[in-house]
Amino acid sequence: GRPRDAGADERILAAAAELILQRGYDNMPVDEVAATAKAGKATVYRRWAGKEDLAFAALEQLYGREFPIPDTGSVEGDLRAAYKQGLEFAATKAGRAYLRMSISESLRDERIAALYIGAHQAQEAAARAIFERGIARGELRPDFRIDIAVSTFGGLLTLNAVVGGPVPSVGDVDDLIDLMMNGIAAR
Repeated sequence: GRPRDAGADERILAAAAELILQRGYDNMPVDEVAATAKAGKATVYRRWAGKEDLAFAALEQLYGREFPIPDTGSVEGDLRAAYKQGLEFAATKAGRAYLRMSISESLRDERIAALYIGAHQAQEAAARAIFERGIARGELRPDFRIDIAVSTFGGLLTLNAVVGGPVPSVGDVDDLIDLMMNGIAAR
């Protein structure tokens, strides 16, 4: 037979991930994945036993992407870079779709939930480093609640994705940093 197409796996996974982001798992027909990837349906099924396995592999690849956590030398600089990056992603159609899909598919399938939780925990651990460095440099008090600080930004993005609310813009980064660093106390 013909030699195996080395790029087919990548194209198929990219097409599956894109369709899942656009429409969700239930509306990801394998026929359309194959057509989008310029591969035969048989090629898809030779690599993955079924639609669920293909979707899982596509999501595994999607969740494997990580955002780099900045180290600018200050908590405020790190937060500015991290918040900007997160807001730019969440403001895109693909970013909002990713957040919505992650939540809905995680509730539907335990394997997908495990992928999402793993990706989320990796990002949380990296974000914790920003605050831990700040404590070590004396920028933050030692009893600072890192767990709350880390979950605040992700929670804001997730909530707005679920309810369809407006995601803060990159122009709101300084206000988000001020809220994080100074709270809401009167001065």
